[in-house]
Amino acid sequence: MNIIDLRSDTVTKPTPAMREAMYRAEVGDDVFGEDPTINRLEQMASEKLGREAALFVASGTMGNLVAILSQCERGDEVILGDRCHTFLFEQGGLAALGGITSRPITNQYDGTLQLEDIEEAIRGDDIHFPHSRLVCLENTHNECNGNPLTADYTQKVVFSSHSKGLNVHLDGARIFNAAAALKVEVMDLVRGVDSVMFCLSKGLCAPVGSLLCGSADFIDQARRMRKLMGGGMRQAGILAAAGIVALEQMADRLAEDHARAKRLAEGLMQIPGVEVAPTTTNMVYFWLTEEVSKTLDEVVCELAKQGVLLLVNGRFRAVTHYWISDEDIETAIKAVREVCA
Repeated sequence: MNIIDLRSDTVTKPTPAMREAMYRAEVGDDVFGEDPTINRLEQMASEKLGREAALFVASGTMGNLVAILSQCERGDEVILGDRCHTFLFEQGGLAALGGITSRPITNQYDGTLQLEDIEEAIRGDDIHFPHSRLVCLENTHNECNGNPLTADYTQKVVFSSHSKGLNVHLDGARIFNAAAALKVEVMDLVRGVDSVMFCLSKGLCAPVGSLLCGSADFIDQARRMRKLMGGGMRQAGILAAAGIVALEQMADRLAEDHARAKRLAEGLMQIPGVEVAPTTTNMVYFWLTEEVSKTLDEVVCELAKQGVLLLVNGRFRAVTHYWISDEDIETAIKAVREVCA
């Protein structure tokens, strides 16, 4: 059976070009700064995002945590969205490992945080309060239908936060998807932020790794935090080689994934009892109405028997990626129609 895995773009396997690059990668000890392949990847990442420097980390979660630990002290507070990945899905690492508290505010439907909500969340100068140090954004926003945040919006958050003395970190796990959807350069979407993380292992199709980008001083501190977390990976140029291919070959093809996601959304909309959220990138969220008698879990199980894999958490999520074809999309639509009939 052909398995159509739409659970996430994290399920992508390395392309043949990546496997070849990994095989041939020149390596050294990265903790000593001597892995030439990692050094090249970090330089490429910093240039693409218009930053002074970059740091290769094992995962997006590690990248976000390293960024926060590098900009906050114990007892400080971070302002972030109540539906953001860092708040919901990273085990409260900023508190568990950094002694840093979260101050969640409401994510709007499009993934934005209202500027007035951010300003109201900033603590005053009072001995009873923690210090507000950092604002975190997410682009694209996973739980908000994979919506991309515009450069104009991010600039407004940066200006407002900086004027109050706060830094801004951008969880840009899928920032290249945002750039593709908005038809802008990725550096336009990160201009002014103090730190930004993006993943190689999602839509960019590499097997492992993320990059954290910022000023040279910030990356020096982040490198220390990475070491503290056990993130010095020695001869990891084997992994970085796939990341180089990802940046060279995969970023420019993400619009194909978005087109397939749109086709999937359009097909699902035609199925009685299925409602679909607006789809702008590679994520399709949908749910069932009372017309369908089956539970979400029953639908997931029956689709899996037909080789179509989805995630469910109150609603369904389907994510397109490099290994999903046009034919796979049509097969998935047909399967959902049959299961929900």
